[in-house]
Amino acid sequence: MSTATPTDTGAPRVWLGCLGCYNDGALAGRWVDCTDVEDVTLADLHAGSGRPYAACEEVWVLDHEFVPVEGEFGPLEAAQWGRCYEEAGSDRWTAVCAWVRSGMHVVEGTGDIPSLGDFEERFCGHWEGFREYAEQLADDTGMTTGWPEEAVRYFDWASWTRDLAFDFTVVDAPAGEGYGVYVFRDL
Repeated sequence: MSTATPTDTGAPRVWLGCLGCYNDGALAGRWVDCTDVEDVTLADLHAGSGRPYAACEEVWVLDHEFVPVEGEFGPLEAAQWGRCYEEAGSDRWTAVCAWVRSGMHVVEGTGDIPSLGDFEERFCGHWEGFREYAEQLADDTGMTTGWPEEAVRYFDWASWTRDLAFDFTVVDAPAGEGYGVYVFRDL
């Protein structure tokens, strides 16, 4: 089973197959973008396989790429991943996948489909490292505004950043994103 890894980027797609044929030791299916799963019929999956599909009833996702979960699942869930991808957009998809892989994501309904509203609320961006995020947060909030220069100079940034990290989930970004990390606020 292939799943999205931190180095993978791309639109989610699945190998949609006839479960009856698979259980009989034969393959009848094809790779399909998750956004197109709902348009695929049993006849489409059997095209070119030389296997009749009249007795076949069930379609199943037997493999997948760029979907941040492991294992097999049904075509309805694949379609949900496709809608999630379309709503998130290709530019945010790797961050969404990183959030799901972190295990700290919020699901929408049943299964592992992430709540994109919660993703947007928690996503703090792509950074070189968490320290860079913490320093920008301190600047944005005016944390040291009004402090004497000596206090700023002797402030223990390493300890403050380490303590701040307890309120965040930090996930390595894939190579295609220039490395660095994704930062998510834990609410």
